[in-house]
Amino acid sequence: MLTPNQSSAGELLQFIRSGQANTRADLQQATGLSRSTIGQRLNLLNQAGWLKESTGSSTGGRPSQQILFDPTHASVIAVDLETRYARAAVLDLAGTILAEQTGPLRISDGPDQVLDQLAGWFPELITAAGIDAGHVRGIGLSVPGPVDYATGQVVEPPIMPGWDRYPVRERMQKAYADHVHADVEGGPVPVFVDNDANLMALAEHQANHRDCTAFVLVKVSTGIGAGVVVGDTVYRGIDGGAGDIGHIRLHDQPDALCMCGSYGCLAAVASGGALAKQLAALGIDADSASDVRRLLGDGHPDAIRLAREAGRRIGEVLVTVITLLNPGVLMIAGDLSGAPFMTGVRELLYQRAFPRATAHLQVVTSRLGDHAGVIGAASMVVEFLYSPASADARLARLAL
Repeated sequence: MLTPNQSSAGELLQFIRSGQANTRADLQQATGLSRSTIGQRLNLLNQAGWLKESTGSSTGGRPSQQILFDPTHASVIAVDLETRYARAAVLDLAGTILAEQTGPLRISDGPDQVLDQLAGWFPELITAAGIDAGHVRGIGLSVPGPVDYATGQVVEPPIMPGWDRYPVRERMQKAYADHVHADVEGGPVPVFVDNDANLMALAEHQANHRDCTAFVLVKVSTGIGAGVVVGDTVYRGIDGGAGDIGHIRLHDQPDALCMCGSYGCLAAVASGGALAKQLAALGIDADSASDVRRLLGDGHPDAIRLAREAGRRIGEVLVTVITLLNPGVLMIAGDLSGAPFMTGVRELLYQRAFPRATAHLQVVTSRLGDHAGVIGAASMVVEFLYSPASADARLARLAL
C-alpha cells in the first residue's frame, strides 16, 4: 500500500494503466486514500481526458464500473531509423499503429538531412491516421547506435557518421515545427531517443513476455546490439552503453577490421554487414544486411553456411551474457534471425553454457518483426509522459 502523500493523481493513473486497480474500491484499498480523495483525483484525470469507464462483470449484484486508461485520447509519432531506410508511424497510446510509412534514407547523410527528411513525412502520416496535429503528444526515435538517454544524444556511434553528441531532440523539434506547424500543450513536442535494440526489447517484452523478469534481445543486422529488460525496465547502464556486445573482441580474429576502427570485434565477423562482405568476396551480389536477408530467404547455400557460422560466433559471446544475466528469454531479431543463424546460436549456447544457466531459458525469435522498433519507440514516449511524476506535472500545467 502507498502512503497517502505518495498517492497523487499520477500514482492512481499508474495503478489504472497497469491493471492493478480499476475500480474506486480497488484504488482505495491500494492507496489507503478516502473515497472523496480518490474521487477528486479521478476528476483531475477525467478532466484531462485520460480515462474512460466500462461496466465490469457481475457476480450477482450491481456490476462495478471499471476505470480504464483511454489509449485513444492522444497519439504519438515513432520512427525506427536503420542504416539505409526508415519506418515512421503514428500510434495510439496502446501501441496500435494507425498509419505508417517506410522509405529509403541513408543515416550516413547526417542528422540535419535525415531528421528534416523524416519530418517531411509527418504531415501525410498524421492525415492518414485520421487525427489532427494537436492530437500528437510526443515523438520517439529509435537509432542504431549507443544513446545517452538522459540527454537524447547519440554517443560515439560506429555506423552513424556526424551524429556523435548531436542535439537530436532539439533538431527534431525544429524539423517537426517547420513541417507540421504545431506545438504540444503550449510548448515544443517532446522528443525521446534510444538505441534500437533497447526499444525492440521493450516492445517485445511488453507485448509477449511481461512475466519474464530478465529478458534479453539481440539484434543482428548491419551491426550487433543487445537490449536488456529487468523487471519492467530497460537496463541502459550508467550512460547508455549497456548491450553493445558487437564490439566485444574475439581472440582469434585480430585482422578483422570493424566499422568502429578497431580489430577483432564480433560485429566485424558475424554481423549482417560482415556477412555481406564475405558473400561479395565470393562474387555474390550482396552489399548490405538486407541483401543477406534476401539471400537467406532464397535459400542461397553460401548465405546459409555463413549465417550458421555467424550464429556460432555470436553464441560464444552469448554464453557469457546468459551466465551473467540468467534471463528467462533470449530473443534473436534483425536481418539474420532465421533458422540457419538460430541453429548456430543454439549449438554453441547449449554446448558451452553451464546447464543451470540454460535450464529455464527460452531461445526465440521476434514476434513483432519489423514493427518492434516503432512500437518500442512509441512505448518509450508513453511510459515517460504518463509516469506518475510526469503525469502530475502535466496535470498541473493543464490546470493553469
